[in-house]
Amino acid sequence: MVVICDVGARTNFVAMHQQPPAPLPQLGIPTLTAEFERAKGALKSYIVRITANRQEAEDIVQETYIRAHRNVASFKGDSSVKTWLFAIAQNIARDHLRSLKRWPEDVGDICKDAAMKDPDFFREAMTIHKTSPQAQFEIREHIAFCFTCVSRSLPLEQQLALMLKEVYEFTAKEIAEIMETNEAMVKYYLHTGRGRMMEVFDKRCALINKEGVCHQCTELNGIFNPKQNAQEEAVKLQMVRDAKKGDKEHLFDLRMKVMQELDPFTSPAAELQLHHLEFDRQVMEMHEAPA
Repeated sequence: MVVICDVGARTNFVAMHQQPPAPLPQLGIPTLTAEFERAKGALKSYIVRITANRQEAEDIVQETYIRAHRNVASFKGDSSVKTWLFAIAQNIARDHLRSLKRWPEDVGDICKDAAMKDPDFFREAMTIHKTSPQAQFEIREHIAFCFTCVSRSLPLEQQLALMLKEVYEFTAKEIAEIMETNEAMVKYYLHTGRGRMMEVFDKRCALINKEGVCHQCTELNGIFNPKQNAQEEAVKLQMVRDAKKGDKEHLFDLRMKVMQELDPFTSPAAELQLHHLEFDRQVMEMHEAPA
């Protein structure tokens, strides 16, 4: 039996199936603007947490939209628009962050000593507490604040990867795109950064370790909420209730849950905590400055 092959038909069939995929629809300005507005809150909170600088966060977020608008044609659709925006913002912030020294693990102690010597700090804080609707001191707010400060003791790449994964819930692949690295390095940053932060908090945080040297959460609660029993307030937190179990991974996850639930710009204690963060940043800049 002789089979006659239609060479022309076969060629057309192969050619049809070898054609490159149709190009993705170009990202338009209205879509970019809508996506930016959806991501703006998370973007701003991320930047303030890695820079500890409220004004810088505002400026970087604005600059992010300007650059995205200018380069909208370069968006290829290989990632989500949110991932692309985070990458732009981080690139803007990263060069500045690399020029700064990392903070020490005992940043809380250093800044506490400075605050005790500066009557203006508490005077301004009490004014904010009495006049702002976003100045209700809560222990869980200080837990988030503390993590923001202590995370700056990590190498920069570990801090960024940890924030992106544990707080903003990006995947390792997305973090690699944002940080312009590969997934293997992201996993390394996450493993080492997470391990180091668990070690620091297990050693320092009196909420989860009776031998911990840092009691600022309950001390500050006593100042701003003198009618409350600080220990009773502390045990309302699952992290504190579960501390006796000694599961460091679990306690760290609960700490990250607090971070996820609180936006540093819109939370009930936002103005108070941002004032505190600005004070700590200024103290650390002076602490790092050469004599």
